[in-house]
Formats: sequence, structure tokens, C-alpha cells
Amino acid sequence: MSARATAAQAAEPRAGVPQGAAAQGTVNAETTGRRVEEALDRLAQRDREAGAAAEELVRVLMDFYGAGLARIVHLVGSGTGDDGPRAALLRDELVTSLLVLHDLHPEDTVTRIGRALDSVRRQHPADIAEFDADSGVLRLRAGEAGGCGCPSTNQQAQQAVEAAVSCFAPDVTSVRWEAAGATAEPTLLQISPRPPTAAPAS
Repeated sequence: MSARATAAQAAEPRAGVPQGAAAQGTVNAETTGRRVEEALDRLAQRDREAGAAAEELVRVLMDFYGAGLARIVHLVGSGTGDDGPRAALLRDELVTSLLVLHDLHPEDTVTRIGRALDSVRRQHPADIAEFDADSGVLRLRAGEAGGCGCPSTNQQAQQAVEAAVSCFAPDVTSVRWEAAGATAEPTLLQISPRPPTAAPAS
């Protein structure tokens, strides 16, 4: 189904939905569908290519939100253990990204960074070295993960950690890495050869 058809379907009257809701400023499927359809029509009239791009954007967003809603329904309906569905929802990357996008997530940035690191810790251990909330810069310290220690392997591990941070804490603007157990290197002293001594006078 195209984005335009989906929007039109959303604009159809729904049973039990007050038709005067739009006049009261209520957000619902009917008013939202009509607004999307009108915006797509205006774009298509001005520029066909821009209209097609807008329809693609609508499809991408609907897929994103649809996947998020499906994940929520699954987590709420499945067994989530003693900590209940709320904890399961907050551990999920997709649900978390939706909550953060709309400023609805109940946890602060540092807590969400910790969740991100926990989600990949078994394969790619890392710890928070420092987080500057004003600049959004996060400093991470790589953990001991075994393996060959090759630069390519380390880079893949860092990319996996950064991807998790991006999902759980998109307010982090930059990630910088420190080596595990990194310490300042000692200053090297340049020792020159001992100058020759004068021969004793006879």
C-alpha cells in the first residue's frame, strides 16, 4: 500500500471517533491522515519529484513507528519477568529511541548510556570514563574482550558500542575512546655520551 493510500485510509471516519475532534484540537488518526494527504497533494502539484520523495518519507516513518508499536505490543504481552513490562521496554533499543525522540523517556542520559553499554558488554565491554552533559561528549574506556587485538577488530567493537549508544542515548554528540588501563607515558630522558676527560698531566 502506498503512503498516499495509507494516509487516505487513516483519514476515513472511524467508528467511535468524534467527528468534531479536529475542531477541539485533538490529535487522532482522522485529522492526521487528512493533513498528511493535503501536504502530499501540495508537494505533488509543485514538484512531482518532491512529492514522490515526500511519500517515501511518510513510508519510512510509518515503518519505523509501526515496528516500534509492534515491539511494544510484543514486550507487554510476553513474559517479562519479575521486573514487569516497563523494565523490558526501557531495555529495548527501538522502544527507547522512540521515547527519546519525543522526550518521553523517564531515565537520564547517563542511565541510558549505561543500558547501551550493558546491551553489548558480553561481546564488546566498555565503561564510561567521563560524560560532559553540556557538550554531549562521551569518553569511553575499552574493556578487555580477548580476541586478537587487531586494529580492525577493535574498530568493529567500537562501532558496535557507538551504534548502541546512538540508539539508547542520541543526545550524545561525540564518542572518544581511551585504551584499557591507559596511563600517562613516562617522560624519556635523552642521555648523551659522557664527554672525554683530559689526560692527566705527567
